[in-house]
Amino acid sequence: MSKKTETLLATGYRSFALWMSLSIVVIIFDQATKAMIVRWVDLYEKIPINSFINITYQRNTGAAFSFLADESGWQRWFFIVVATTVSGYIVSWLWKIREEGLAVLSVGLSLVLGGAIGNVIDRIVWGSVVDFIQVLIAGWPFPSFNIADSAITVGAALLIIDALFVSGKEDTFKSKAKKKVAKRKTKKKVRKKVAKKKAANKRKTKKKATKRKAKK
Repeated sequence: MSKKTETLLATGYRSFALWMSLSIVVIIFDQATKAMIVRWVDLYEKIPINSFINITYQRNTGAAFSFLADESGWQRWFFIVVATTVSGYIVSWLWKIREEGLAVLSVGLSLVLGGAIGNVIDRIVWGSVVDFIQVLIAGWPFPSFNIADSAITVGAALLIIDALFVSGKEDTFKSKAKKKVAKRKTKKKVRKKVAKKKAANKRKTKKKATKRKAKK
């Protein structure tokens, strides 16, 4: 194995470990904040932070922002299966792109992964998700959410940004860079050939001159 290959592998492993660490930080922060809410805030209590944000304590049996929260209970296992499947896919995706330096995509995937696992832990342990951030829009309460929901939302936004503005440009930049390198190599080869021809012509000229002098 060459040193270049070993360096690429080491860099890939470090990148993968970094993105996994980000997901773990999201999970720890999410679970820690939920534990504090459960311990110190009564169910459905509201603690105003300012005119448009409340800290509350609510149980959500649905998905992010209370989606499908009013269903009969089947959604608990449905969301556990879906989130677990998606989490496994994201881990494999992060492993595949570990050596490609796709920072925006990797951060987005890591945030979604951490948020998904954070909420899955709640569903497995409690059968519902703890929500505690309530935002008021013109006095109307937006569905409560938590750190995991926020991470999923930010991660999804980064995935969209990457798809629309980053990944394509990275590919274009790489192709342009490769073309420039190829042009440089071609120019170097042409210069070497020209230099060799000039050197050969000089040698021929010298030989002819030497032969003429010998004849004289």
